[in-house]
Amino acid sequence: MLDRNLPLLFILTLGLLFRNELITTSAGIVLVLKAANLPSVLAFLERRSLQLGLVLLTLSVLTPLSRDRLTAGDLLRAVSSWIGLAAVVGGAVASTISRPGVELLQSRPDVIIGLMVGTILGVIFWRGIPVGPLAASGLAAVLLMLLRVAHRR
Repeated sequence: MLDRNLPLLFILTLGLLFRNELITTSAGIVLVLKAANLPSVLAFLERRSLQLGLVLLTLSVLTPLSRDRLTAGDLLRAVSSWIGLAAVVGGAVASTISRPGVELLQSRPDVIIGLMVGTILGVIFWRGIPVGPLAASGLAAVLLMLLRVAHRR
């Protein structure tokens, strides 16, 4: 039994050690659902939680619009300045890079351990921030593509 839960316990421990509430909470919830023997809930989460998470993230970004913190004029100015244009390009590149990252996570769920270790190392040694598995997996997928191209030469 412990053997089957070891990866989740390892992730939970990393989350606790490095005070990452998202990792700790997520690993804890999955462990509780597994212990409660709720395979249909786990299957649903496996199929839909990525989309649900993205919806929640998008809601958090759009909420200031509903609270009248940003106007249509603010939006127009935001995308017509150099900073705004850089943000548009950054968003386009990030979303493009994230697609193969999602595919990588879906085809190789074991990659999440390396992503978490790398994120923790980045936070500890280079004062990074834990941006999440989508950005990290997107960059990992791009690195893998570059390695494949280099290897073929």
